[in-house]
Amino acid sequence: MMIKVISLYPYRLFLLYFKVLMLVTVIGAVAAEHAFSSQHIHKHDGHHETVHHHDHHGHEHHDYYTHPKYEFEYKVEDHHTKDHKSQHESRDGDAVKGYYALHEPDGSERHVDYHSDKHSGYGTP
Repeated sequence: MMIKVISLYPYRLFLLYFKVLMLVTVIGAVAAEHAFSSQHIHKHDGHHETVHHHDHHGHEHHDYYTHPKYEFEYKVEDHHTKDHKSQHESRDGDAVKGYYALHEPDGSERHVDYHSDKHSGYGTP
């Protein structure tokens, strides 16, 4: 009768490599910082008005006008690239107002409020 001896060394080596791979994967997942980004957009479709134009050849052209009204915002927080910024803006007709904020490379923060309308143009308070 012949007894065959099977070495468990390859199995143990595989198990060791597998454990090391799992440990590195878990450490990488725990150490990773996730970036955060979001955005919100609200568009208000108002009453449509038909504007009629007649050219000098007697052709009629219909132009459709909707009162512009919207609101949007977004925010980015990426700890890996150090990109931190946000913006919010709303419009109702010719009046636009909003703000934006960002982190400068020197570590300072910039906040800008702005507004614009048909009469005064673009400005910051």
